[in-house]
Amino acid sequence: MERPGVMRGSDDVDRVTRDIFRAESGRVVAHLVRRFGDVSLAEEAVQDAFTKAVERWPVDGVPPNPGGWITTTARNRALDIVRRESTRHARSVAAHDSIRTMSDMDEHHLDDDPGAAIPDDRLRLLFTCCHPALAPEARVALTLRLVGGLQTHEIANAFLVPDTTMAQRIVRAKRKIAAANIPYRVPDGAELPERLGGVLSVLYLVFNEGYMASSGDTLVRDELCDEAIRLAHVLADLMPDEPEVIGLLALMLLTAARRPARTDANGDLVLLADQDRSRWDRGQIVDGHALVRRCLRRNRPGPYQIQAAIAAVHADAPSADATDWGQIVALYDQLLTVATTPVVRLNRAVAVGERDGCQAGLAALAELDADALDRYAPYHAAHAELLVRAGRTTEAAAAYSQATDATADIALRRHLERRRRAALT
Repeated sequence: MERPGVMRGSDDVDRVTRDIFRAESGRVVAHLVRRFGDVSLAEEAVQDAFTKAVERWPVDGVPPNPGGWITTTARNRALDIVRRESTRHARSVAAHDSIRTMSDMDEHHLDDDPGAAIPDDRLRLLFTCCHPALAPEARVALTLRLVGGLQTHEIANAFLVPDTTMAQRIVRAKRKIAAANIPYRVPDGAELPERLGGVLSVLYLVFNEGYMASSGDTLVRDELCDEAIRLAHVLADLMPDEPEVIGLLALMLLTAARRPARTDANGDLVLLADQDRSRWDRGQIVDGHALVRRCLRRNRPGPYQIQAAIAAVHADAPSADATDWGQIVALYDQLLTVATTPVVRLNRAVAVGERDGCQAGLAALAELDADALDRYAPYHAAHAELLVRAGRTTEAAAAYSQATDATADIALRRHLERRRRAALT
């Protein structure tokens, strides 16, 4: 007789196993890193556990509590590896401590409790992956690999680099964690705001690469957007009292809500002013608005919270013409007090152009550091749009060409080329 909740059949089990890997692998890796202090060991043990699941579950059925099954199997595999390599001093010490700890635990209880790892395990691992000693691209790769549960080839595909390049990047990062003895902990005191900012910037970088791909033949990579939002949810659950964490999640949700209307049937870009707003994801907008209100109640504004408020104003407008550009300019003025970057200044200049007209927008653009934005396609595209409105079509066409040269994304290049041709007709 088949137990309730047990599934057999290779296709269904493969699908469930993939879903469980994405949902559980980061938690289990974090649990094992805490117990053994070795990222590579933890990852190897979790991979082996899922390999065993792929072999056994189609025959035995998916266990009632697959997360607990994976946790126990991976932990036992880690102990086997440590025992086998016990001649290495550091691992033999870890094995002794771990075995002693495990002997005092009820094995059946661990099978039933996928939450045996304390909630902060994933948080510690996230801060480890985003340590400032690691290069930015390594932080992104490690976060997606260890915390997000993405396979190496998935990360490589998302960032359009060869699998071997991404694998080497991840291996080097893990070696640096070990060699530099990077601590597996959440920073405290004065160190936390700076380190938290690094974690948030990694998640936002992943989201932005999904929302506006820097290269390739698609404008949007939904899998990266979705993974960044999922990880932001995890971080918000683990750090509910950090308003910038909540602000980043709100910003992602409110921005991602536009995805259904952001490209046409051919995958080409549809500008914000031309989007069918009835296609925006109302559920994400409602959730994002609730998070923005939660931030406002805390009265501790930060860059992500203010950007989320700007996105909320856009989401409130039933049409582009109904957008409250005055409020958006005011919010950008506030944002500039905490994030004085060329991109923020560019976005404010665009908002000024919408509020006060194309001449005012061009004047605001003229005040920017053009050299700092020269390789940033949205800068040249915004310049071109304002020039078109001002009737300076030849200059607009040249600006569109500069924008095209500044991006490797094929879909965006097609859009910019169409705009250039339209400016000249």
